Order: sequence, then structure tokens, then C-alpha cells
Amino acid sequence: MAPRSSNTTQRRTLRPPGGRSARQGSACVVVIHGENLGLRLELDDKPVVIGRSPDVELQINHRSISRLHCRIWREASGYRIRDLDSTNKTFLNEQPILEAELRDGDHIGVGDSVLKFMEQGSIEARYHEELYQLATSDPLTGLYNRRQFQELMEKEILRATRHLRTLCLALVDIDHFKPINDRYGHPAGDVVIRGIAQLLRHNARADQLIARIGGEEFALVFAEQSLADAVASAERLRRVIELNSFELGGKPATVTVSLGVAQWRRGMSGLSDLMRAADQQLYRAKQGGRNRVCYLDEVREP
Repeated sequence: MAPRSSNTTQRRTLRPPGGRSARQGSACVVVIHGENLGLRLELDDKPVVIGRSPDVELQINHRSISRLHCRIWREASGYRIRDLDSTNKTFLNEQPILEAELRDGDHIGVGDSVLKFMEQGSIEARYHEELYQLATSDPLTGLYNRRQFQELMEKEILRATRHLRTLCLALVDIDHFKPINDRYGHPAGDVVIRGIAQLLRHNARADQLIARIGGEEFALVFAEQSLADAVASAERLRRVIELNSFELGGKPATVTVSLGVAQWRRGMSGLSDLMRAADQQLYRAKQGGRNRVCYLDEVREP
């Protein structure tokens, strides 16, 4: 694994949970005690680092954990773990280690947290996968739920701030959704929500964070994309949805969406400010006649 520097950041796949599939023969680690209880990371052929830094593959933000605490990687014989000169050391089954082989069921101690290493084929690994899916995904669409969206977005904001990278957020709202429910019933409304989610998933970038954050509202995150590119992508998604038809009452019907796009700016205090900015643009789109993309193109300095 190449050394990290303050000028580089490794992008992680943020594909919605319903779009992922476990790699044959891979394994996982799950936090079973301490900060981020239940957090799960699937392991594959790429080395991963566990630590407090927002740039690592598995971040556990606790003062007892070093920024780069330990590394796990795969060899022909299996997975191995190495301490990265951490302040509080890395423990394997309660014994301090510099480097060691991982076996199914091993407990990894990093600071005040304990992680469990599990081979992918084990029953326990499948059980934890089910728990993870229930905790992080929306049951109707398979996209990330609002809670997981907020957690991942906080990390994206940290990266954008630290590395001076662009970050844009689009809020997507289905137009005239209440009349659809009133006229055709809630099952038809669910069909529309699932259909919109599928279109967003299939037409977004492979590493794009997509979430259902409300009844008929979705969020799209454009990491390391300019505002112009984010707006262009949002407009393309709007047109894709407009050109598709949904069966409502036994007949094909057009369903449209409105989108509000905002960019992370200096002076914003957190996710709530970015959400508020995107929501203001979404309100403009709704007030302007719906089925459109609105955004704020002026750069505001604090």
C-alpha cells in the first residue's frame, strides 16, 4: 500500500448497499465493542487501514486510536494484520502484536474498541451482514437510509475540508407524489419510489453516495466534482426519469422530479448548512414549476 500524505486521499466506494455483492472468498471485520459498535468492513484483495483519520478505509474516531493504527491485507495463505507504530498498540486475542496471521473468530483490539475477524463463508459473517443491511439501508429501495447518509456525509465533508476538494449535494423530490398516493393508492406510490431509486442507482457514478432520506426525497452526493459537473449530472438524471414511464392504474404515466443542488463552501458549519442550502434550491425548483434543476452559482465567501 502506498504511503499516504496530506495531499492525497483514497476514494472509497460508496455504492448503495443494495448494489453491492460479497466477493467470493473474502472476509470482514465487525466492531463488537466500543466506538462505532456494529460497523462492518468487507475485506478483499486491497489492503485496508484502521484508524482515526477520515482518510482510512475503516475510521473509528476515538482518542485511544492512532490516526493510522493498523493495516490488514491479503496474501495467498490468508489475511494478515500489522501494527502501524500506534500509540496504544494493536492486540490480537488480547496479546500485543507487531504482525500476525488472522484466523476466523480472532478479536482485534485497537484502543478501546474490539473488532472481530470473520471468514466470509461463516454463518456468523452472514448474520452480521444481515444486521448491517438492516441498520444502514432503506428497506423499500435498498439505498442507504438517512442515518447512514448522514454518517457518510460527515466523513465526505471532513475530506473535502482537509484536502480542499469540491463536494456537492443534490436533493431530489418526486413531483406531485401525494396525488399519486391519493389517486392510485400507497402500493402504487411504493412502486414509483422503488422505480426512481432504481433509475438513480443505474444512472449514477459507480462510487456515488445515494440515499433515500425521506418519504419521496432522495440525496445524491457529488464528491470531487465541480458545481457545473454536478448540475449537469443532475439535469441528466432528471431527463432520464422524465423519459421513463411508470404503470399507474394500468396505464403508462410520466413521473418527474425536482432537484436542488448546493456546493460545500467555506463558512458552512456542517452538514446541516449544506442540506439547508440544497433544500433552498429544491424549494426554488418546486416554486418554479417543478421538473427542473435549481442551484446557486455565486461563490460566497465567509
